[in-house]
Amino acid sequence: MLKKANGFRLKFILALVAVLMLIVLVPSGCGDNDNTDGNQNPNTAQGDKGKTSNQTGDGSDQPAQNQQKVTFYFSDEQAMYLLPEERTITKGDKSLEAAVIQDLINGPEKDGLVRTIPEGTKLISITVVNGVANVNFSKEFQSKHWGGSAGETMTLYSVVNSLGELTGIEKVQFLLEGEKKESILNGNMDTTVPIEPDYNLVKK
Repeated sequence: MLKKANGFRLKFILALVAVLMLIVLVPSGCGDNDNTDGNQNPNTAQGDKGKTSNQTGDGSDQPAQNQQKVTFYFSDEQAMYLLPEERTITKGDKSLEAAVIQDLINGPEKDGLVRTIPEGTKLISITVVNGVANVNFSKEFQSKHWGGSAGETMTLYSVVNSLGELTGIEKVQFLLEGEKKESILNGNMDTTVPIEPDYNLVKK
């Protein structure tokens, strides 16, 4: 009887151990499921990163929004007519008006066109008030100019006509180092008052 009792106890203990092991293993299995969910979180995070990347991609379109097609006017080789040159420019952190003047200073890109603003000229400032663009050039605009009444006409109207293509600009007031000049270049044109565009100077 004692042996039978001992055998029964041993079986009971083994069964109890087995139950306890099951109890321990079941939460562990649940933890594995949590780990599986945890493994999905990085994928979810990657998905979020993907969305962020897409948003960055959308943001990369912003420079394109800063781009605008503009018509510039440069001189022909005989200084008789202005010739148009269309470009797509990027404003960057400048105003569109300042970007246009800077590209005029840089000169034409097409063959057969001649620069109208002397090299070394700097744009000090440009503001637009009541339809008038006040363009303030450095002294090189005058001191390095090549002269002649035709050259003066080409220079002034290349600026005026190019800016006149922009919305909100009707006239241009020239300034040299912040001051109005009776004639900013060669004495042939009054530049104390704003100048209107003259598209009759553009070769048809």
